[in-house]
Amino acid sequence: MTTAAPHIAIIGAGIGGLAAALRLSYAGCRVTVLERHAGPGGKMRTLPTIAGDVDAGPTVLTMKSVFEDLFADAGLRLEDHVTLQAEDILARHFWRDGKVLDLMRDAAHSGENVARAFGSSGAEEFTAFCQQTDHLFDAFDGPMIRSAQPSLAELALTVAKSPKLLRAMRPLSTLTQNLNRHFTDPRLAQLFARYATYVGGLPTQSPSLLSLIWQAENQGVWYVKGGMHQLAKSIVNAARGFGTEFVYNAHVTRIKTQDGSVCAVQTEDTRYAVDAVLFNGDPNALQTGLLGPTIEQAVNKGMTTPRSLSANVMSFAAIPKGVDLAAHNVFFARDPQSEYAPLARGQQQRDPTLYICAQDRFGGATPDGPERFEIILNSPPNDKNAAPSKKETEQCQTLILQQLDQFGLDFSPQPAPDTLTMTRHFAQLFPASHGSLYGRSPHGMMAAFKRPSARSKVKGLYLAGGGTHPGAGVPMATLSGAHAAAAILSDLTST
Repeated sequence: MTTAAPHIAIIGAGIGGLAAALRLSYAGCRVTVLERHAGPGGKMRTLPTIAGDVDAGPTVLTMKSVFEDLFADAGLRLEDHVTLQAEDILARHFWRDGKVLDLMRDAAHSGENVARAFGSSGAEEFTAFCQQTDHLFDAFDGPMIRSAQPSLAELALTVAKSPKLLRAMRPLSTLTQNLNRHFTDPRLAQLFARYATYVGGLPTQSPSLLSLIWQAENQGVWYVKGGMHQLAKSIVNAARGFGTEFVYNAHVTRIKTQDGSVCAVQTEDTRYAVDAVLFNGDPNALQTGLLGPTIEQAVNKGMTTPRSLSANVMSFAAIPKGVDLAAHNVFFARDPQSEYAPLARGQQQRDPTLYICAQDRFGGATPDGPERFEIILNSPPNDKNAAPSKKETEQCQTLILQQLDQFGLDFSPQPAPDTLTMTRHFAQLFPASHGSLYGRSPHGMMAAFKRPSARSKVKGLYLAGGGTHPGAGVPMATLSGAHAAAAILSDLTST
């Protein structure tokens, strides 16, 4: 590394950029984080309600070791910066026929609940599924998830060492096909098919390997006291302790190059001379030229398209009535066989599955008075940057509330249409995303190898975030920040 501390500009204060900022500043770099919004967190957003700020994005932390490693790599301890609470109930699941199933932190307890709801055969199938996905997760955690640059050769070697993996992967099957073969009861298949949507995919088009996503949750779910945004704030404070500068409401207009290498970042009113740039936004913004023509070649179009799913998100406070809610709740569509067909056609479902986070019920609490809620409705991406019309917003609100009414759940007061953040809003919040919340689609067996990795094709320009390897989700984006920081430090040392 040069004598003078190298200057790194990080564009975007989402979790990937924050994770990289902490590591880079700890390593002695001069780090400036430029964020177009008024605060950090990216998709870990909060919105105000009469009961306090409510999470309007991710709601819990999984893969805790990723965050322990982040702080440990900076000589810190996670528990000194955020307060975490392990959740006993991973999620409560509701079906129209009145069936309710709690999946638990304790595997044996989960098995007992499945047996009560779906009989001994369902419990046996569930146990076998957990064993299979645990095997897959262990096998691919290192060579795929935590590897900075996964390769087909390394994947083939992993499978060759354990031939049973190939059968567990079912490479020629979709997630839906595999689950329908595995579970006798279609409701259990429906439950685990939903995990494809966690990374923006449809189970009918995603590879069977995505079944391992269940293990990220099965291995533990933690609530961050004060909400997920506290995690972002804690990383900001830690990075500031090592000298990182955060500039909010900073709209980056150009990444400039000289002799083929990044040399500066331009905002609307300031030019920052830099030794390297980490872009923590949707890589599609680079490919489509939003940050200048000289870096359009930084990523190929096939690395950013086709786009993943989006969502319409309702965030509000109210008193719930009619249903005994846990902190995490899933209300399933009536017909699992046709559930995702409208989304595959780019249309909104008429009979969707809904996720509800009752934020004030973490730890088994049963609060009095208005509670904070987030409701997520999976939706197709939308490339229209205009705000949704009043009619579209009211139709979405009606769909959500009528769907929950089928289960006997309602709220007082009823959440208004303006509590919705819709796909088109997300398109405005995150440039060039088309409203897609998870970057490139995970459809197809080779999708995991098509995402961009930390090093772009432009010298000195690096990538992090849910649109890059290893993919969407808070833990994955955090790992992308680790990969980017390691690449930057390595390249600066070698020059």
